[in-house]
Amino acid sequence: MATKEPKKTNSGRKIPGPTNPMVTPLLTDQYQFTMAYAYWKSGKHQERAVFDLYFRKNPFGGEYTVFAGLEECVRFIANFKLTEEQIDYIKDNLSVSCEEGFLDYLRGIDCSDVEVYALPEGSVVFAKVPLLRVEGPLAVVQLLETPFINLVNFASLVSTNAARHRFVAGKSKTLLEFGLRRAQGPDGGIGASKYSYIGGFDATSNVAAGMLFGIPLRGTHSHAFVSSYMSLDEIKDKALRKKDGSSTCQDFVSLVGDWLRKIERSDSLRRNSADTNKSELAALTSYALAFPDNFLALVDTYDVMRSGVPNFCAVALALSDLGYKAIGIRLDSGDLAYLSCEIRKLFCSIEKEFGLPGFGKMSITASNDLNEETIDALNKQGHQIDAYGIGTYLVTCYAQAALGVVFKLVEINNRPRIKLSEAVSKVTIPCKKRIYRLYGKEGYALVDIMTGEDEPPPKVGERILCRHPFRESKRAYVVPQKIEELLRCYCAGTSDKNEEILPPLKDIRERCIQQLEQMRPDHMRRLNPTPYKVSVSAKLYDFIHFLWLNEAPVGELR
Repeated sequence: MATKEPKKTNSGRKIPGPTNPMVTPLLTDQYQFTMAYAYWKSGKHQERAVFDLYFRKNPFGGEYTVFAGLEECVRFIANFKLTEEQIDYIKDNLSVSCEEGFLDYLRGIDCSDVEVYALPEGSVVFAKVPLLRVEGPLAVVQLLETPFINLVNFASLVSTNAARHRFVAGKSKTLLEFGLRRAQGPDGGIGASKYSYIGGFDATSNVAAGMLFGIPLRGTHSHAFVSSYMSLDEIKDKALRKKDGSSTCQDFVSLVGDWLRKIERSDSLRRNSADTNKSELAALTSYALAFPDNFLALVDTYDVMRSGVPNFCAVALALSDLGYKAIGIRLDSGDLAYLSCEIRKLFCSIEKEFGLPGFGKMSITASNDLNEETIDALNKQGHQIDAYGIGTYLVTCYAQAALGVVFKLVEINNRPRIKLSEAVSKVTIPCKKRIYRLYGKEGYALVDIMTGEDEPPPKVGERILCRHPFRESKRAYVVPQKIEELLRCYCAGTSDKNEEILPPLKDIRERCIQQLEQMRPDHMRRLNPTPYKVSVSAKLYDFIHFLWLNEAPVGELR
């Protein structure tokens, strides 16, 4: 498929199209086009509109969310253009009375007059705070609603899920995303790999995602590889050159056999003495011959302690004789806490008995339908696991299906607008806003505050009244030690504002990690986290309630 030439922004930057070629102007709901036609028909389509994109509740029962998907939104609008074929399809599916002038209008529109202000991707964000503010011609911005929600919703949900797994696993553990085969289709698999990496995972098994995004790849072998071997006689090429290249061992298989006999007689393995499965030994030996520098073996095909681990140790010790260092083992079943502790004891015992420094520290990787709860349980039981391979529960966001992102009109032609509801959580915060994060003396974020765009910014060391947007009694004074303005310009439209450069994926991941470290631990904990405060200025609070009373119908009792 031919690739499109990247479009230039008004700053001259070339921005490629969306990663997924399915992301086109038609990736939207039908009612976006019916509204666009009605706007055009009534002459409102060019009115200047401001929309906020945000969510109403943090996911997974937590009190924070990781914002992701911004780059794909910017790529989308930088290349927004309807083709003639797409316009013909729209014509066929709109009203039969659709006028040709509207189709001409669609032929001419792009997003060159659209401004996008957003928090940097990878930021920690909270309910009600706009993640993006989108300004532009009403009909055009309306057409962006569904694709923007689609691009942000899953991305932020997966990034948050990954961050929660990272938090419960701890900083020292390696987290591997193994979810492609269980993801919701190819796009779900690619996106989950990318956004798990942003949320703190270290690598993926997804080769396509590794190539697209530069994510480190990790993978070993499956049970099928082990069970495909019947005997050691199947290994045809038995030679392995020493790591330093000085000589070649002509019969690596025999060397492995010698080491297996040694450890079977050793004190280290006495408690688990048994005849190991020789077809498994053949598989592990064959794998080591193929990957002597990267030998990590799955050891639970037959019996972990009586076969898999002794066979692995024999191969690892033979590799050591030739100057190689095995990486470790992977467990995909059984009592992971108990087995990891027993395997660590065995590794350490072999290190001591045979004088092999570092053997006791070889990596133990666990997989097998892991999630937040199982990792937390493993921590409480005590274990010796160094790395986790996590798939289904991570990439499908099994604990919560969607984030619930919304896209709401807050201003039209410089006139603030509000949406009312009997459910207070659905009442919008009107007008174009600025958003600040206030930090305390210990360096932790204390509160996010929204102000009107024309209000003076808060200052360090000054006492600031922060009010809940809707609850009159919930308010607090804050004296910030540091203030960060959150919204930045990513698409300047026809304005002369400077546009932020989209950072590489590694920088987004690093920002996420740094942001999470700036959160108080009680906001991060899994159970009963302390709610993070999202507030408005006193002036904006008064305006919200003025507009609320002005727009709400007054009932009459008879």
